[in-house]
Amino acid sequence: MDLDSAREALIEEARDLLNSMESALLTIEGSNASSEEIDSLFRVAHTIKGSAALFSLDHIVLFTHSMESLLDLVRNNEISINEKMISILLDCKDYLSLLINAVENKTENIDPDPENRATLLNLLDTFLIPTNQIQTISSTDSIEKDEQKQAGDSHWHISLRFNKNNLINGMDPLEFIRYLCTLGKISYIYTITDNIPPLDNINTEDCYLGFEIDLESSKDKKTIESAFDFIRKDSTIRILPPHAKMQEYIDLIHSLPEPPQLLGEIILKGGSITPLELEEILHIQKTEPDRQLGSIFVEENIVAAPVVAAALQKQKQIEDKKNSELKFIKVEAGKLDTLINMVGELVIAGAAANLISKKSNNPAMNEACANLSELVEQIRNSALNLRMVQIKEVFERFPRVIRDTAKDLNKQINLKLMGTETELDKSMIEKLSDPLMHIIRNALDHGIELPQDRINKGKAAQGEIILNAFHDSGSVVIEISDDGAGLNKERILNKAIEKKLINKEAILSEHEIHQLIFAAGFSTAETITHLSGRGVGMDVVKRNIEQLRGEVEVLSEEDSGSIFSIRLPLTMAIIDGFQVMVADSTFVIPLDLVLECAELTPDDEQHNFVNLRGKVLPFIRLRNLFDLPENKSNKENIVVIQYGQHRAGLVVDKLIGEFQAVIKPLGLLFKELKGISGSTILGSGEVALILDVAQLVQFAHKKADISRNTTHKTPLLPLPIPTTSSSDGEQ
Repeated sequence: MDLDSAREALIEEARDLLNSMESALLTIEGSNASSEEIDSLFRVAHTIKGSAALFSLDHIVLFTHSMESLLDLVRNNEISINEKMISILLDCKDYLSLLINAVENKTENIDPDPENRATLLNLLDTFLIPTNQIQTISSTDSIEKDEQKQAGDSHWHISLRFNKNNLINGMDPLEFIRYLCTLGKISYIYTITDNIPPLDNINTEDCYLGFEIDLESSKDKKTIESAFDFIRKDSTIRILPPHAKMQEYIDLIHSLPEPPQLLGEIILKGGSITPLELEEILHIQKTEPDRQLGSIFVEENIVAAPVVAAALQKQKQIEDKKNSELKFIKVEAGKLDTLINMVGELVIAGAAANLISKKSNNPAMNEACANLSELVEQIRNSALNLRMVQIKEVFERFPRVIRDTAKDLNKQINLKLMGTETELDKSMIEKLSDPLMHIIRNALDHGIELPQDRINKGKAAQGEIILNAFHDSGSVVIEISDDGAGLNKERILNKAIEKKLINKEAILSEHEIHQLIFAAGFSTAETITHLSGRGVGMDVVKRNIEQLRGEVEVLSEEDSGSIFSIRLPLTMAIIDGFQVMVADSTFVIPLDLVLECAELTPDDEQHNFVNLRGKVLPFIRLRNLFDLPENKSNKENIVVIQYGQHRAGLVVDKLIGEFQAVIKPLGLLFKELKGISGSTILGSGEVALILDVAQLVQFAHKKADISRNTTHKTPLLPLPIPTTSSSDGEQ
């Protein structure tokens, strides 16, 4: 057995379980605790303890044992979970995370925080000790009751309702009672006479009786049931096991190793019903399809509710395990990266084959290449999807942060998560955590007001932060919004002037004022806290997002709140592109951001705008932007692109068509280059530049604004165009 692999599996499993525990605790804190959630907490502690015991990790075993004991009391309704207990359990989760980290670092024999451990164990004991004392004090008083309970626990309860024709068929009810006496001792019997009609209507050949019987017997249910074999089909017979036996059934159900998955089969294998009872229940369900099988078991007094609940839980565990096994397989991230790189090379090779095929004018080869291209595209999409993960992986880190920080700041804050199923490239997900953390901390510290301040403003005492993710125009947008104080424009301007970021005479738009908060070292906070105020954060946010080829925008209204909007490309590896040409240079525009193409005539053009079917559209000529040679044909086309809510036109010489572009980085030498986001290799082996649509749309609108206002003189591009001689663009 590979112990190192087994330890890694333990570490990974423990971290997943601890995340589940934190999520469950926060859910319980926000609403009433359900038995399912309490059970899940108990299972987490129990599973971690069991796994740790396999490796003799005594620090973890002993600590989780105390947690397990507390959760067992909660699970059995002996104590109620409350806010204080949740806070302690969250701290215990944090400490367990340290222990797991120690296992990963192979320092498990050294307690990472012995003082905290002692504190937490003492806090856990405050819940455990009183219960033990209560049990000791009340033990004398409860002896008699317990004895009675134990006696009652050993009794089978049999409910008999004989068929009307039993006497005619020669079946004497008393004979069954006498036979039961051979199986054990009848300690209680009650005759049911409800069905006996008035004396004048009695038919002496009809059986009207029923019995409720307590039978003390060591026989199993199947043996007791066999007493009624001859009347089973015509009569109603219910046999409930002793209470003590019921726990055995529940334990047996929990210990079932593998499927069956059907509820009836689980209960049958658990021993609490016989095959005949199952057959009867299935017949009832067949005639009454609206009734749930579990309800029928309970309502027909065949199986006790706790046993059905245990069977349902077992069924869910089996289904979850099966789904997990079917849906997920853990693969080393490096192997996925290798696969993506190889698929990228396949895409380039496929483009080369297509180009040669078109030049050959061979129909058979053209068809074969077309089929090959289709398959390559499917492989590309499937390979890229392997790297896509749901953004909830990041979002779910913040409920705990917001809960703890709100308590520290004496604020009331509700977090709402939306669009958590939105998928994004794994490499981006990992780099999003820090920018989101900075924005959320600012919202917590400076955005959301104290409860009394909010009330004075006519707001609810509890503030709200919303994390939302969604797809828009080929991008993924992440919005972080709050209903707090909003940005104070006057204070931002004064601080910017004080720091000499702008002149006193500068006239800035609202958007430009908001963008000042992303300047390095900028902060309007009057006091520095452990959360924010040092001016380190928002510039890091902007820089990190730009490194992901994204952008961040902010909308804010004083006393109403702020919205930070992060826009990111879907993937960083391979994109569907649209090829265009200017002079002899080829450019690629991300296809998702292209709206339409049209021929540009001189009549459509006016200054820096074009009249597109009656609508004004700002545009830029790539020829001017990149200082390329003049167009000899005098024929131009305009490609309409959109980024976010803004549209612009790119004037090019020639439209070529769609193209799968493998994105290659340009390297550090071109990091300041504007308007270009990367490069790609064409089927001919030449290098094409991938246009940065976000920046080009911004350039077009800025140029249009300048045209409107001739008093402003802002230097405009041209930008230098890099050499395309390198195969991958890195210099």
